[in-house]
Amino acid sequence: MKRFFYVMTVTTMLIFVWSASALAADKIGFINLQEIMQGSTAGKKAADDFKKYYDKETQKIQSMEQELKKMKDDLDKQSSIMTATARNEKETAYQKKLRDYQLLVNDTNEELKKRDQEMTQKIMPGIIKVVRSIAEKEKYTLVIDVATMPIPYFDKASDFSKRVIEEFNKTK
Repeated sequence: MKRFFYVMTVTTMLIFVWSASALAADKIGFINLQEIMQGSTAGKKAADDFKKYYDKETQKIQSMEQELKKMKDDLDKQSSIMTATARNEKETAYQKKLRDYQLLVNDTNEELKKRDQEMTQKIMPGIIKVVRSIAEKEKYTLVIDVATMPIPYFDKASDFSKRVIEEFNKTK
């Protein structure tokens, strides 16, 4: 009985030692895809193009907002001296312009989302290729994106985002 207990204890210890050494052999790396996209040359160019489009569309929206505000102010100021028919016509015109404004805002938001997704889909395959290349060279078992996963702590030495940016810029 003592011998059985002794053999089980030794076996259990060996299992812990082997599993601990197997875990120690795993190498985990970390990247920040958001940082890589914003720091890469291609990402910066895409962001500049996106910003230009955003600014142009924002200007259209602001212009339409000013028109709406002016229409509303005129309607409020003149409503007491207007006939009922004229007031209804102005209110109808204002409501139509308001609907057009709302449609413009919604369409612009959808277009911005679409452009952002297209930009990401263009750049992402190249970034993933570079990440895989580095991970294979340096024998990483797992690479985790810290931008998408809430990770309370990780060793900054295992973060190779800056190297990915450098390599990605060389390929572009």
